[in-house]
Amino acid sequence: MIEIRNLYKRYHNHHGSDWVLKDINLTIPRGVSVGLIGANGAGKSTLLRLIAGMDTPERGEVVRSSRVSWPVGVTGGMQNNMTGRQNVKFVARVQGSKSQEVQRVIEFVEDFAEIGEAFDEPVKTYSSGMRSRVSFGLSLAFDFDVYISDEATAVGDRAFKEKAKTLFRSKVGKSSLIMVSHSEGILKDLCQAGVYIKEGEAFWFDDINAAIKTYHRDSDAKKAARASKLAKAPATANSVANESIANNSNADSKVANGKASASTSAAGGQAAKKAAPTKAVPGNTATAEADEPLPSDIPSAKRHLQQCRQKLKKAKEAQATAEEQQFLPYIQQFIKKDVANRNRKTVKARKHLEALEQAQQNVSDEVNNSHIEEGNR
Repeated sequence: MIEIRNLYKRYHNHHGSDWVLKDINLTIPRGVSVGLIGANGAGKSTLLRLIAGMDTPERGEVVRSSRVSWPVGVTGGMQNNMTGRQNVKFVARVQGSKSQEVQRVIEFVEDFAEIGEAFDEPVKTYSSGMRSRVSFGLSLAFDFDVYISDEATAVGDRAFKEKAKTLFRSKVGKSSLIMVSHSEGILKDLCQAGVYIKEGEAFWFDDINAAIKTYHRDSDAKKAARASKLAKAPATANSVANESIANNSNADSKVANGKASASTSAAGGQAAKKAAPTKAVPGNTATAEADEPLPSDIPSAKRHLQQCRQKLKKAKEAQATAEEQQFLPYIQQFIKKDVANRNRKTVKARKHLEALEQAQQNVSDEVNNSHIEEGNR
C-alpha cells in the first residue's frame, strides 16, 4: 500500500513558483494497478517521481509499505563509460543479488534489450532508444511490489512495444503498476483504477474508464469554450489578432481595425495578409508597448512583478489557443512576439526587484557594521 498525505510540490524558476501539486491525499491499495490521467503539464510525471522517491515534496509525505521500483526505463543512472553489461551487473549487486541471481539478471536484460554486440560496448555510444531498452529490461528484471512507468511502453518499434506490454502483463497480478501513458488502450488494458490530475489536485476513480471519461468531458468542455469565444470574434484577420491578444493576453495596446477579409480561401488569406496594417498589431517589435517605469520601492516592485507574470501567463494561453485553432501564420507570429516581449518584461521586473532587495540588504549591513564599530570604540 502507498499513502500520499497532504502532499505539495512546486518548482522554482524565473517565471514564478506556482504549485504543480497541492494538498494531494491518496491511498493506493496493494495489488491495484493505477493509471494517471491528465493534460500535458498537469503533474503526472512529477507525482510518479515523488511516489518512486526520486523527488521530494515541498510539504507532506509519501508512505510506502511496499517495495516500489524506480521509474521503468529511466536512463539517467547508467554510467556512460561502462558497458551495458557492466551497468546491469553493478545495479544487480547494489540490489543485493548473489552471483547466480546477478547472472540471471544479466541474461534477462541482454535477451530483452535486443541490442546485440552493443551490450558489451560503452553506454556513451548508445542511442537514446538503446539506453531505454536496457533500462526497461533492467527495471523489470527485479521483483517489486509496485512498478512505476512513465511512457515506458512507448519505446522502440511495434514488435518491441508488444514485447514490453506482454512483460508488463506478466507482472500484473503478482505486482501492481502505477503508470503514465498517452495510449488510453494501454491504460485500459493494464490498469484497474485511475487518478485524474487537474489544476494541481488529484481525484481517485475505482474504474480507469471513469477517469478517462471524466478527463475527456473536461477537455471537450474547455475546447468548446474556446471555440465559442473565437466564434464571437469579427471575421477580419486583424480583428482575430486583436481578439486573441487583447482578450486572452490582456495586452495594453490596441489593434487597428483591418479591412481585409479573413477568407478561408487561399486567395482571401493572401489578401488579408497584405491588407493587414501590421504596424498596429501588439507584439510587432516596431510598435511593442513601451515598458512602464519600474517602481522604486520593494512592495511596489513585487506587485509589478506579479502583474508581469500574470500577463505572461495569459499571453502564453493566447499562443496555445492560436496554435490549436490554427490562426493565420502571421497572426501566430504576432502573438509569439507578444509572448517574447512579456517574458522580457517579466525577467526585467524580477531582476529589478532583486536589485532593490540587494540594495536594502547592503544598507542594512552598513548600518550594522557602523553600530559594531561604535561599540568597539
